[in-house]
Amino acid sequence: MGAEGIGARVVRKEDGRFITGAGQYTDDVFDRQMSAAVFVRSPHAHARIVSVDTAAAKEMPGVVDVILGQDIIDAGIGNLICGWAISSKDGTPMKMAPYNVMDPGVVRYVGQPVALVIADTRAEAVDAAEAVEIEYAEEPALTDFGNYSSGPVVHPGTADDNLICDWQLGDEAATDAAFAAAAHVVELDIRNNRLVPSAMEPRSAVAHYNRAEDHTTLWTTSQNPHVARLVMSAFYNVAPEHKLRVIAPDVGGGFGSKIYIYPEEIACCYASKRVGRPVKWTADRTEAFMTDAHGRDHVTKAKMAFDADHKITGFKVDTIANLGAYMSLFSSATPTYLYATLLSGQYDISNIYANVKLVYSHTTPVDAYRGAGRPEATFVVERIMETAARQFGVSPVELRRKNFITEFPHQTPVLMNYDPSDFNALMDKALKAIDYDGYPARKAESERRGMMRGIGFSSYIEACGIAPSQAVGSLGAGVGLWESAEIRVNPVGTIEVLTGCHSHGQSHETTYAQIVAHRFGVPMSNVSIVHGDTDKVQFGMGTYGSRSGPVGGGAIAKALDKVEAKAKLLAAHLLEADAGDIELSGGELKVAGTDKKLAWHEVCLAAYTAHNLPEGMEPGLKETSFYDPANFTFPAGTFICEVEVDPGTGVTTIVHFVAVDDFGIIINPMVVEGQVHGGLAQGIGQALLEGCVYDDDGQLLTASYMDYCVPRADDLPSFGLDHLEVPNPNNPLGVKGCGEAGAIGAPPAVINAITDAIGTNDLQMPATPEKVWRAIQSTRVPMAAE
Repeated sequence: MGAEGIGARVVRKEDGRFITGAGQYTDDVFDRQMSAAVFVRSPHAHARIVSVDTAAAKEMPGVVDVILGQDIIDAGIGNLICGWAISSKDGTPMKMAPYNVMDPGVVRYVGQPVALVIADTRAEAVDAAEAVEIEYAEEPALTDFGNYSSGPVVHPGTADDNLICDWQLGDEAATDAAFAAAAHVVELDIRNNRLVPSAMEPRSAVAHYNRAEDHTTLWTTSQNPHVARLVMSAFYNVAPEHKLRVIAPDVGGGFGSKIYIYPEEIACCYASKRVGRPVKWTADRTEAFMTDAHGRDHVTKAKMAFDADHKITGFKVDTIANLGAYMSLFSSATPTYLYATLLSGQYDISNIYANVKLVYSHTTPVDAYRGAGRPEATFVVERIMETAARQFGVSPVELRRKNFITEFPHQTPVLMNYDPSDFNALMDKALKAIDYDGYPARKAESERRGMMRGIGFSSYIEACGIAPSQAVGSLGAGVGLWESAEIRVNPVGTIEVLTGCHSHGQSHETTYAQIVAHRFGVPMSNVSIVHGDTDKVQFGMGTYGSRSGPVGGGAIAKALDKVEAKAKLLAAHLLEADAGDIELSGGELKVAGTDKKLAWHEVCLAAYTAHNLPEGMEPGLKETSFYDPANFTFPAGTFICEVEVDPGTGVTTIVHFVAVDDFGIIINPMVVEGQVHGGLAQGIGQALLEGCVYDDDGQLLTASYMDYCVPRADDLPSFGLDHLEVPNPNNPLGVKGCGEAGAIGAPPAVINAITDAIGTNDLQMPATPEKVWRAIQSTRVPMAAE
């Protein structure tokens, strides 16, 4: 490892730009001709639109135009789609209802756009939006999605029972047989609470239609600009693909919510063409709460079968997943192929059966959010493992060890084939880090102070780098999941890496440069990373699901292979040696065992002067690779949370939190630790603080940070982090992915710790002080006089 190579703790290159205010975000895009766009949104969760009167608004100062849903339909703009087709267990396809950019007839969630006001300034557009008169006929709303079939119908004629799909995975008959023969059966009913993404930068879009070239440029807060261009061109008829450029500049966080194509980007593209000006829309925070795709929202009944020796023999899960009012771009995949396929966890389970019902409701659309299905699966598995240990009166550590997978590759009964890790070693490290042997003394000390102390475990596994494309295509995905990279070596030896991945906080400018520095021995300062512009970078699939390292990095590694091979051929020719004898390291190409060598820049210049190339070699030094992995990667870890609960107030304090992960080869430990910290904060936030709440009428009661609580620094402990590095044998870099681990493993560890402390298992997320206090009271024996 060099000072800047793979494994080095290198300070982020991009931080200088961000912390000095030099970042260039979508809202920073400016044009003197630019107009402001403001959406008029539904105040009702379910209503018919009786009439819309825009006359007064159009007379307001500065107003350029007011656009309605029918205008967009008349222009030939198509409906939004769900890009992952799945079928019910009886073979019928999922019921995808029409999803108009702005529905002219019915609104189905609070915040759904109804009209778009274009004005010279945002203030004028806001004023005019308030002057648009809309008459609604309010209808009853469905928010209790657990009783989906008895509520108001969200899409009559498409899904009259609100059921989108009744999906299954696994062998039901074999699983039932395992339960019939079981010595013990453990059951658990749990809910995975709905979350609102909290990216620092709200969604934003700037559209500029150039009439002379019949060309549209869209700047947008996207995690995958090429996919955005493809979908808007191929399915929405926004513009032909070669007439649409999508730029995702600096983006302030995504966590999944910026994967999707939303109505706002499409409406802005249409508006710019209609009014002949650039149009900018930027969400305010309440708009973000109402319209960013939410995450999670499952209710689940789970039961696990054990033999007399406490070995798991079967696992059966029934889940209802709320997808909200419409099917977002990848919403169908999250509670199915990204959820049920991880129900084996770290355990050797022969029989698993999952039945998932996807349903509509009058709430904001739900799609993948950090972890996307994997947190939901881990929560079910790790909560029921802890429940089983308590029911059996055995150690939760030993119950896990008894059932850990120890031989790899391991084929689960729910599609996944795990590559190597060492789950016992992860547990060993975690136990040592938290001083598990000292826990009884700490618990006794808490009890002397009148406090309740508990400890909870979570041994998670996730699937990153979703692939290969042929496999996901066979499961219904509408896109391939490969990644591309292009390496451009300039004549002076500097290097540009063009990647189809997109960085919105993942540190690509640092870690990708480290990969190059490690390979060629050139300074990281001589390497630049280019991404996020469909006119600059060849087609790529973007960043989500922790794919930037295993898939994006893999594509870069394969392109570097080609550059290295050509550079060695050229160096061998110039040094009159055999290419097999050329070594590339430390910024030099050397003939092994001799003092004959050329500096990196000398070989690069020779490639471009082309005065003395090997016969048949083309000038230049630029190579491209498309990398389609043979399998997912499988990061894993064990988290242990230790809490202290005040029985008088229900306030929970996390006193220790240890996270030990296997991410394969680590490119930059500092970057990995930062991503783990962020993930843990999100996971702990879900467990203790965050919860999206609708009332019975479908009003979003948590539409601001006054009502929706995200963790602050003083809500979190100092995390104890450690890791194994079990290389992924199927990845060019040996990496596995790290971005989502904290959000996946933390919630069950926290809830297991609290329930251990308070002595009842009946506690749902978020475990607010009020819920914890009530749970404590439920365990107390009433006095005789009561």
